[in-house]
Amino acid sequence: MMRKNMAGACALGVVLAGMAPMHAHGAVTDEDLTQIRQAIKKLEQQHAEDAQHIKELEQRLKDSESRAVAAKDVAPKAQAGQTPISEIPVVTPSLPPDPQPLLSSVATPVAMSAPAQTGASASANAFNPAIGMTLMGTYSHFSHDPDTSPAPGFTLGEDAGSLGTQGFSLGESEISLSANIDQMFYGQLILSYPGEGGVEVEEGFIQTTSLPWGVMAKGGRFFSGIGYLNEQHAHAWDFLDAPLPYRVMLNNQLSDDGVQVRWTAPINSFLQFGMEGLRGEKFPATPTHDGVGAQSVFVKAGGDVNESNSWLASLAYYHADAEELMTGDDIFTGENHLGIAGLVWKWAPDGNFVERNLKLQSEFFFRRQEGIFNDLAYRGNQTGFYGQAIYQFMPRWSVGVRYDQLSAGDQGGDLAGTTLDNLGDTLQRYSSVLTYNTSEFGRFRLQYNYDDSAPQSNQGVMLNYTVSLGAHGAHQY
Repeated sequence: MMRKNMAGACALGVVLAGMAPMHAHGAVTDEDLTQIRQAIKKLEQQHAEDAQHIKELEQRLKDSESRAVAAKDVAPKAQAGQTPISEIPVVTPSLPPDPQPLLSSVATPVAMSAPAQTGASASANAFNPAIGMTLMGTYSHFSHDPDTSPAPGFTLGEDAGSLGTQGFSLGESEISLSANIDQMFYGQLILSYPGEGGVEVEEGFIQTTSLPWGVMAKGGRFFSGIGYLNEQHAHAWDFLDAPLPYRVMLNNQLSDDGVQVRWTAPINSFLQFGMEGLRGEKFPATPTHDGVGAQSVFVKAGGDVNESNSWLASLAYYHADAEELMTGDDIFTGENHLGIAGLVWKWAPDGNFVERNLKLQSEFFFRRQEGIFNDLAYRGNQTGFYGQAIYQFMPRWSVGVRYDQLSAGDQGGDLAGTTLDNLGDTLQRYSSVLTYNTSEFGRFRLQYNYDDSAPQSNQGVMLNYTVSLGAHGAHQY
């Protein structure tokens, strides 16, 4: 190739050199001009041939590299008798569709699906899950010991006797991994660090993505669908702690192993029915069952009133068996029947949540316990509710207030002096919070509580940061 170029250049040089004397005398013949044109044409033909040859070599190199990489992927699978990875359909990680409205007062990070890939690069990344982390840190100061906070009149779970940690603490930070498994299932695993040490599986489940007629099924460990707040992770709450009814009746939040089935009605507004069969291993149940120890049913409905207003209402029933459930020295064996009714209303001018928005949220709890308490027949009713309002008055800044309350019937008699003795009090708490969002990935919160849910009132101030790294699913309505 190089020789051809040099030969052509030399030919043209000879022709021009031969013409130099002629130029000096000012005489150029037709034969001279013909020779120059032929030399130029020959050079053009040689350059065109060279360019085509280079293009062919580049394509051969690219094809050879692709075959070499593909061979490396297929060889180990073929030796093991498995299907070559290049023959498996590629499914990029993504989040399952959420049938609920996604109107939200604060934008949240969303795990984005990777662009479609082909060839070796797609095979190498086909099974990479979306990975995200949520980090929380809190400084708290309480006027009295937060670890000695009983709730007179109520049996408590192991996490409900404390209002928090005095001083600095790492909150419930977590790592999440999620991906579409194939064309039928989505999977998620969330590992949490509760703050007091150790790592636990907060959620780990598979969920269908393509069942017909609006049906969705989930199996594994997950947050129960009862209650508006229960399905949300703690870092997504507007306040740093759970309302009193959640703290006392659900040990802050109900998570269990089991199966869940939901059906979303094919209508213009949102209407969904669900049911769960659970192991019954978490409070208010006790881990004494080999099968199903708790069940729940729930219904949720909502929609848009206009461009500025939307709503979501819910109603749920939960039943759990308890055997020798201990609170201090007191023991309860029997049944828990819990009903929860909730309503959420959101407002934003013309649906624009960036500038200003308001969220009103409330839930009412009714629980009946029937069984044996300290060898005595027992049947008691307990109620609780909370109401809160969060107002974003300008981008990034919001304020909120909350009131929560619990009430238990006066047992008296043989139950006086036990956990079920309410001491004639109604348990209540007042809270306020100021929030600054650095972006959709981070926020700082300052919260104040006046807690009158124990015999000795307690005041608490908490400063918290919450940040999200990597992929993070959109929060529900």
